[in-house]
Formats: sequence, structure tokens, C-alpha cells
Amino acid sequence: MTDGIVFDRITIIGAGLIGSSVARAIRRGKLTAHLALADASAEVIAEAESLKLADSYHASVADAVADSDLVILAVPVGAMASVGAAMAAHLKEGAIISDVGSVKESVFKALEPLLPSHAHLIPGHPVAGTEQSGPAAGFATLFDGRWCILTPPEGVDEGALEKLTALWRGMGSTVEIMDARHHDLVLAITSHVPHLIAYNIVGTASDLEEVTRSEVIKYSAGGFRDFTRIAASDPTMWRDVFLNNKDAVLEMLGRFSEDLTALQRAIRWGDGDALFELFSRTREIRRRIIDAGQDDAKPDFGRPHEN
Repeated sequence: MTDGIVFDRITIIGAGLIGSSVARAIRRGKLTAHLALADASAEVIAEAESLKLADSYHASVADAVADSDLVILAVPVGAMASVGAAMAAHLKEGAIISDVGSVKESVFKALEPLLPSHAHLIPGHPVAGTEQSGPAAGFATLFDGRWCILTPPEGVDEGALEKLTALWRGMGSTVEIMDARHHDLVLAITSHVPHLIAYNIVGTASDLEEVTRSEVIKYSAGGFRDFTRIAASDPTMWRDVFLNNKDAVLEMLGRFSEDLTALQRAIRWGDGDALFELFSRTREIRRRIIDAGQDDAKPDFGRPHEN
């Protein structure tokens, strides 16, 4: 982890789960001399101030970004263009602009035409989060040992990229550099489609006429229960993710549908060998995720149980 100040002044726009966690991680690492926080909601700003997340609090994006060396946009990807337009004329010479969204190509397309030529746009995505939202949901250790993917454009200023990399390392992340389009394809299958499946399964269970909602809740086994956790994620954020990464999501959904049809056929025709082969292969993926440190092998996903 990096020790000491990386940027003199950092502004975070958006004080939800990720924005508030970034604020906490920056303050934990003492990575800036001044941390400014802005949000469109007066209630959110008041809550953030009560939690002492920053050094200054702003309702105005223009005021928040003034004289900042780094601006981190922690807003839904659908709001990038409006925020970019509000701050563009007020950015410091040489300021770095980044974000924390899970879609990268659309972020670049939304912001690049709006920003002044002297600004350095380097989209980013910390691969971490929970289903909770709001300033109180954040915590400083959210990024510890997790990946942060940066997707710089061609010809990026290497000094700006190095400083942004140092900041994320200072917050505990392992940094990976990736092409924006490739990022969106990878995240479509590892994050976006799983969320879509979770939303769909929970919605299907809710709509079943033969099974009451009380029974769905009462008899929720581990698998369904974990789907409901994912499906409790912020609806605005995920609406924007699917609308802004639709090509990659639809491609992965097509592949998923083909595989699901094959699985359906195996069940219909009693092809136990095909089922066993698939389940063995997917079990190995789980083991590799644990070995890579992306999860642990504790029973029931580490949930505490009373004796």
C-alpha cells in the first residue's frame, strides 16, 4: 500500500456505498491533504457530514471540483454526461477525471467530448461492493485485496496513470490495466448477467401463483437466499449498467441461453453424464476462485450460526 499524500485535493461526486467507501479508504491512508465530497441530495450530504467522511461538503459540482487534482465520479453510469457537463468548465488545469462504474466504454463516450483538452480521463472500476447503499453502508476496507481495473485511453498521460494507480494501491487494491471494451465483456459474464439472473429468478418466484410469497420467504434455501441478496442491489445503478452495456450483456445472455438449453435437454433425456461433467467443471471454478483469494471456503459463505 502507498504511504502518504498522492493528491493535494481530491473530490468525490456521489456519496453512496462506493463513494463513501472511497472516502473512508482515502482518509484511512491519508492519501490527500483535502477531501471534498459532493452529492445532489441534501439529505445524503447531511448524512455524510454527520459521518465525517470528508473535509468539505458541496451541493454544487462546480464548487466541489474547483482546484481539485483528482475528481472521482461515484454516480450511476447514466448520470455521467450530466455531471461531466456541470464540472467541465471548472476543472483545474491537468486534473484527472476517473469513476467507479462497472461499465467503462459508455463512460468514456459520455465524458470525453465534454471535458477540456487539459484534463486526463482515466475510467476505473473497483471490483468490490455489497447490496447495501447510502453513506452509512460504506467501509474503508471494502477494496482491500480486491481488483481495481483502470481503462486508460490510447495516448494517456503516463504520469496521471501512475498517480491514479498509486491512489488505488493506497486504498488496498490490486490494479489491473485493461481495454474498456474488453472490460465490459468480462464484467458482463462475471457480474452483469449474474445480477440479471438473480433479479429474474426472484421476480419469477414472486409471480408464482401456485406458491405463495410467504412460502418463498419461509422456505428459502441457501441458493435462493443468495439470489435475493444480489437482487437487493441498487435498482438505479443496475438499470443504468444494463442500458449502457447492452451489447456485451446480450452477447453473454445468448451464450447463457444456449448452454441453458443444453442443460434442459440433458435433464429431459436423463443424461446424467452430461450433468455430472458440468457440475464437476463448475465446482473446479469455485475452487479456483477460493485459491485466488476472491472468496473463502467457510461453510455457508461464512455466515455466523448460533450454537
